[in-house]
Amino acid sequence: MKNLFLLLLVSLVFCCRAFAQDSAVNKIPDKYLSQAKKKSDKLEKQVTRRTDKALRRFMKEEGRLKNKLARIDSTKAKQLFSGSIDSLGNMKARIQNKLTRVSRPLSQAGGPYLDSLQNSLAFLKQSKDLLNQTKGATDKLNGSLKSVEQLKDKLQQAEEVKAFIRERRQLLNEQLKQYTGFSKDLQKMNKEAYYYAQQLKEYKEVFKDKKKAEQKAMELMQKVPAFNDFMQKHSQLASLFNIQGAAASAQSLEGLQTRNQVEQLIQQRLGSGGPSASAAVSQQMAEARSKMDELKSKFPDLDNAADMPNFRPNQMKTKSFLQRLEFGSNIQFQRSNKFFPTTGDLAGQVAYKFHKNGSTGVGLSYKLGMGTGFDNIHFSNQGVGIRSFIDWKLKGTFFLNGGYEQNYQPNYAALPDGVGQKWTQSGLIGISKKYKINSKMKGNIILLFDFLYNQHVPKTDPIKLRTGYTF
Repeated sequence: MKNLFLLLLVSLVFCCRAFAQDSAVNKIPDKYLSQAKKKSDKLEKQVTRRTDKALRRFMKEEGRLKNKLARIDSTKAKQLFSGSIDSLGNMKARIQNKLTRVSRPLSQAGGPYLDSLQNSLAFLKQSKDLLNQTKGATDKLNGSLKSVEQLKDKLQQAEEVKAFIRERRQLLNEQLKQYTGFSKDLQKMNKEAYYYAQQLKEYKEVFKDKKKAEQKAMELMQKVPAFNDFMQKHSQLASLFNIQGAAASAQSLEGLQTRNQVEQLIQQRLGSGGPSASAAVSQQMAEARSKMDELKSKFPDLDNAADMPNFRPNQMKTKSFLQRLEFGSNIQFQRSNKFFPTTGDLAGQVAYKFHKNGSTGVGLSYKLGMGTGFDNIHFSNQGVGIRSFIDWKLKGTFFLNGGYEQNYQPNYAALPDGVGQKWTQSGLIGISKKYKINSKMKGNIILLFDFLYNQHVPKTDPIKLRTGYTF
């Protein structure tokens, strides 16, 4: 009887644990579906708009080049541009969904993140018990999955456009270099091709930013063994190698050379040349790696050597207006004197990055009076200020900082009426040091000199030290 009681107790515990796990899994939020659809629809519109813009510009430039070349060599112009403008037009129509979609081979246009997003929605479609059983949940799921699939197709089209533009750019550079007067036109096309590729990359980086509901949903699904099995079978990597499980995985990878096998093969080939041959190859590999690292440091965002620009690119050109804005705040203290109490200037500001090394912006400040000492602490209103500033990178984390400010200070208890200036202007110049706090916040220390302090009545301190943050 005692053993039977223990068996029932253990069974009850396992049932409760299983029920608790199922309850936790069933809390996948509906907001995950709406976020996936919203993000996918937004990126699809951005890619469509930017690709359409790039194609229109290339069609216009190719038409101009054709007319220009026809005046010099009509046969060459017809041969070089006969089909390319039509191809660009077909791509433009297809990117706008005006032509029937064609089947494409397996691609990674959307990257691993989009692949995971699509597979998570596909898993939920066949495991609907994991969703909250709210009204319209199935329709939301179908709509989200459809949006992701359309986005994946649109990104593949954009990759095809990028590849076509790259090939056309290379061909035109080779064919037109024998003629004079085409360098500026080709440079313009090179810039458009480069910035188009970088803009697509920028869009996809923003798309990968996970929201709170998305992170929670992925954490819950990863606790389900069936989801992990589904991902192993249906991911892009699994499709590439035809992997359908652990046993099939080993079979599918059969015949692929391992790293050790490749190294042994190289050693065998170099063995006939003696130790000097191995040393020479090692030296050449080190030099090649050094050159590649140098190029990667200059152009870290490139994913294809053919996209290497022959001009100095503007890194801010692919950033949207909102992405160029930096919000921040800072505080400055001023000691008390016979005219003013100890004050703290609390400021908020917004900066616009017009260059990778420079930004300019405006701000507002509030002057908080804090008394005359530890034995006389009281808070009071001491005025407001309007600020403008500019930052320019000098070296490393040091920046040249300048600005113009107007400060309103209405209280002059120790001065006769009409003597003190209610509005005072400041011209500031100095040095700032910026440092990283975390991935989303930076700190800064600014030391400034006010070269208009002599015009203030009553006079104020010429040196100003500010500390702050930017987000």
